[in-house]
Amino acid sequence: MNILTGAHLSRRTFLRGAGASVALPLLDAMTPAGRLWAAPRKTGESEEFTRLVCIEESMGVAGSSDWGDSRHLFAPATVGRGFELVPESQLKPLEPFREFMTIVSNTDCRSAEAFRAEEIGGDHDRTTAVFLTQSHPRQTQGSDIFIGTSLDQIHAQRYGRETVLPSLELCIEGIDRGGGCAYNYHCAYTTSLAWASPSQPLPAIREPRVVFERLFGAGDTPADRAARRRTDRSMIDWIATEVARLRRTLGPADRVALDEYIEHIREIERRIELVEARNANGSERAMPEAPPGVPESFEEHMQLMFDLQLLALQTDLTRVITFKTGFDQSNRTFPDSGTTKSVHGASHHGNVPEDIMDFNRINRYRLGQLAYFLEKMRDTMDGEVSLLDRTAIVWGSAMADGNLHNHRRAPLLLLGRANGALPGGLHLRAPAGTPMANAFLSLMQKIGHPEMATFGDSDGEFPLDVPVEAIPTVGGSVSS
Repeated sequence: MNILTGAHLSRRTFLRGAGASVALPLLDAMTPAGRLWAAPRKTGESEEFTRLVCIEESMGVAGSSDWGDSRHLFAPATVGRGFELVPESQLKPLEPFREFMTIVSNTDCRSAEAFRAEEIGGDHDRTTAVFLTQSHPRQTQGSDIFIGTSLDQIHAQRYGRETVLPSLELCIEGIDRGGGCAYNYHCAYTTSLAWASPSQPLPAIREPRVVFERLFGAGDTPADRAARRRTDRSMIDWIATEVARLRRTLGPADRVALDEYIEHIREIERRIELVEARNANGSERAMPEAPPGVPESFEEHMQLMFDLQLLALQTDLTRVITFKTGFDQSNRTFPDSGTTKSVHGASHHGNVPEDIMDFNRINRYRLGQLAYFLEKMRDTMDGEVSLLDRTAIVWGSAMADGNLHNHRRAPLLLLGRANGALPGGLHLRAPAGTPMANAFLSLMQKIGHPEMATFGDSDGEFPLDVPVEAIPTVGGSVSS
């Protein structure tokens, strides 16, 4: 354990024991005397950074259809700060966080479209890779895959060098296609949200246990980890001596914060163990192909993964996360949403209003899980402000209207304050034909990449703070 005596504790302090390595959250003892951690930082200072979380929704949203847009199922009627979320809005479950919300509507992801005749029909196979790269993938089944570096990795290359994990890639559903992918596209385009380079996709982790052990180093080898679990002791038990020693050096407020943090880790580990025990009891599983550590419940899985992301950000183990919450053409159902249709089946609504609303019910349910994460981020302090104030969260899809497999009027939502870069409480509707890449370019410039002049297929910038005009706007047909 690295403890500096006196008034200052290193931000890189770890508690270690029997293969476990536990980073600490920001404590008062880590603040140098005479300086407020939350004070404004000058550009170029090593500790100035905005955390970035990118979440992809597969297969678009009901609000991207002409009828859904006219009913404001995603984009509100009013531009600016006075927007209203109608009762049926997909965003309604997030209304308690509207002060942290920047809705960007009516942007296009044309790099996900077919550029050549032989690419027609491959929209599902291109979309995931396009979302964070805003680049068009090379059609190939060979090793010569090529698309672009994703914005999360651009951010990680600058701000992740000082962290244990430069970035963390997560997913919810199994995305192994087995026999290969369609329309002559390499499966990496379908499965990979994060791209470290145009030819280097990054695999995502589905199992909470694997994420937990990635964060806390709970054993040096798989055999060590299995042996530790057989002792029926929590990972926290292996660092108990170091925790007790650290507590004696801390003030009262820091002791409370440390106790709450350690208990949070213990609770997450307990929940992971319960999932594994349930799935190993021999009863029939809803997802028999899933590893034993994957919860059957979508909501339970999402919450576990969000809790792990919170810990990773809170301890500065990583500053960049991507999270793929589904895969294209998934036939998973969500009975708690109010419909028993599969998400892929519901996306092909045939422009029938009631069927569009079924798809919207699934959209609302899935996006509604994000409220759990936003609440945790808002209630977790990083110095004098919350983690949500320190973070930019990107949610969206390169697919727009799943019924048409089109990529015009694709959904994009920015959450968090990003250290003041995002004012929140805004709906910004782009002029027809605006690339989503323009909004991403502006975001990257505001969160620490001012030198960026282009990104993906951008043709300019799209301001994310002051709307051009605050007037009611009603969606019409998608322009070509």
